[in-house]
Amino acid sequence: LEDLDKSFREHFITPLDFKNVAGLGFNCIRLPFHYRLVEKKPFQVDAAGVKILDNAIRLAAKHKIYLILDMHAVPGAQNADWHSDSTGRAQFWSRTENRDRALYLWEFLSDRYKNKPYVAGYDLLNETVLPEAGKLNRYYKECIRAVRRCDRNHILFIEGNKWATDVECLDAFEDDNYAVSIHTYEPLSFTFNFVPHLFYPSSRKGQVFNTLTIRKHLEQYEAFARRREVPVFVGEFGVNARQGVYGEHKWVEDNLECFEEFGFHWTYWTYKAVKNYTYPDGIYSYEGNPPWVNRGGPLTGWQTYHLHWKDAKKEMMHSWHTDQFKENTNVLKVLQKYV
Repeated sequence: LEDLDKSFREHFITPLDFKNVAGLGFNCIRLPFHYRLVEKKPFQVDAAGVKILDNAIRLAAKHKIYLILDMHAVPGAQNADWHSDSTGRAQFWSRTENRDRALYLWEFLSDRYKNKPYVAGYDLLNETVLPEAGKLNRYYKECIRAVRRCDRNHILFIEGNKWATDVECLDAFEDDNYAVSIHTYEPLSFTFNFVPHLFYPSSRKGQVFNTLTIRKHLEQYEAFARRREVPVFVGEFGVNARQGVYGEHKWVEDNLECFEEFGFHWTYWTYKAVKNYTYPDGIYSYEGNPPWVNRGGPLTGWQTYHLHWKDAKKEMMHSWHTDQFKENTNVLKVLQKYV
């Protein structure tokens, strides 16, 4: 499986993708990484994994793209969902050692990249979910101290509780170079396609979502930014694209119009993904259904890759290249309009 993992990293995102991002007019990538990429074992760095980040930073600098390093999954998992690589529990919060391991990694990374001009900053913790934010604020204060021991140059991106939607719970941190980062996918019934065939804008069975509801949702963050005198960065927003038939690009544009008015900077979620029936699926989507995708289930995607790796290695690697993905043209044109 090490060969599969290495091959995926080499073929899913390549130097051509950095060139492509720059060619599309974008100047920033929020780069998610798993803590296991840079941790060999607790409190020991994996040199080979760090070289992958080094290479990404080198390619970004070559194409004049800023990188936000986003620790998307931390030891023990910061929420109970799949994208934090959770076993069903958020043990980052129940075990002190897990938090200490993350602090160790951030201290190492911030020291390594403190003088890299195309590192925009560090997204310290992705999408925490906690019943109350006391532990979150305490961790952020420790993490800020750990990073600032090494790096005074880069921006810290600090996400709120509850999937980066609740920012009111955050303390005012003693740092002069941080932004509060939010994620916005409202309404999930539309953006995640949880309720099929919804249109945007729409009024259906008492559910109203349109330009006004989006604006009202985002106004809370604009008010927070003014009151706290701290910038807001939209680290994630995105939609399950359905050929533009349901108004997905209109949803994207209405959000971007508010971002521009309120002074929010942003990165879109995500660059590329295997096309699914639910969840935002990227500027580029893979629509094929070879055996290692297997949308019919019961096992799909990553659950099946290892089953086909030995016999279909060449075909699988080829399928991961971006030229095998279909461009979501309607969404891309709107994003480029606001670059």
